[in-house]
Amino acid sequence: MDISLYYQEKGKGIPFVLLHGNSESGDYFKNQIEYFSKDFRMIAIDTRGQGKSPRGTAPFTMEQFVEDLNNFLEKLEISNIILLGFSDGANIAMKFALKYSNKIKALILNGGNLNTKGVKKIIQIPIEMGYRLTKIFSKKSKDAKKNMELLGLMVNEPNIKIEEIHSIQIPTLVIAGKNDMIKEKHTREIAYNIQNAELSIISGNHFIANKESERFNREVEKFLLKALKK
Repeated sequence: MDISLYYQEKGKGIPFVLLHGNSESGDYFKNQIEYFSKDFRMIAIDTRGQGKSPRGTAPFTMEQFVEDLNNFLEKLEISNIILLGFSDGANIAMKFALKYSNKIKALILNGGNLNTKGVKKIIQIPIEMGYRLTKIFSKKSKDAKKNMELLGLMVNEPNIKIEEIHSIQIPTLVIAGKNDMIKEKHTREIAYNIQNAELSIISGNHFIANKESERFNREVEKFLLKALKK
């Protein structure tokens, strides 16, 4: 691995790993870290090139982020994790579950999508326009190149086929806001096609873990009480 990922850690118990959304950091989960650290070992990772983690030289793709996460867990000798991903983090978590399911006890997908068709057009069209614009300036500006790479994740990925997620047999919670940027139909489709998935749609937008943290945490806690008994 060409870099070391920055992470925050609090609490003891079953490792509970948190993956943030595009352009964010582990700080996004401050309310989850505080709430769940009484029962779990909370580990909030900054994804490659985001937050306090360096960009490195490896490809800037979700496949690479999956390998980064696996290398991180192996380095810390961690397995049997609870994995919670938000937005791009949920997409990384899905891809990780497809490749390394044996390392996960329970999976929580918040505001994830299988492809760009799952995103509401009013959100996706400006992202695609921004990507094309930053691509033009990326050869002359480091900031433009960084923005191009981040926007590229939302334009070119995750490209997960619906048939692929049939193979996920880990207890899974699919959770999203009623007014999420991901189409509700798409969120329901993800939950329906994962064998052991529960679905929770709560009031709020894409950022429910941060803005509706009390309700979000209760839903996650309720799910984990059942999932970890299995």
